Amino acid sequence: MTEKELATAVVDLMYNNDPFSQWLGIERLLDAPGDSRLRMTVSKEMLNGFAIAHGGITYSLADSALAFASNSHGRKSVSVETSISHIQPVFEGDVLTTFVTEVSLNHKIGIYHIVVKNQHEVEVAHFKGTVYRKSEMWITG
Repeated sequence: MTEKELATAVVDLMYNNDPFSQWLGIERLLDAPGDSRLRMTVSKEMLNGFAIAHGGITYSLADSALAFASNSHGRKSVSVETSISHIQPVFEGDVLTTFVTEVSLNHKIGIYHIVVKNQHEVEVAHFKGTVYRKSEMWITG
């Protein structure tokens, strides 16, 4: 199995058992080692009292990208620290896409930066995630 095939197989296992990402309407555009390009459209139910997307929406999208990217190497990885900066408002109907950079990867720790852009290529959020890489593999044999 190639690295790309492994990444897709792992993300298939994760996404197919991830009702929250499915409920958000997340679409997978790219599964690759250390990378995950995701897209979703902001619906009315995702808005807060200011008529902009609740901060948890961009956070959740980026967090899913972190999970998929960090696990795509085949080792089970879990987040240990995350943060987000919301730099532009997000509105109903906006189409959000994640852009992942694998900053550092070693035996036990991975660090990722994720930029979330809208349909106009405007950066709306910056997310940083640190994961702990377990010794357990997603696919054995």
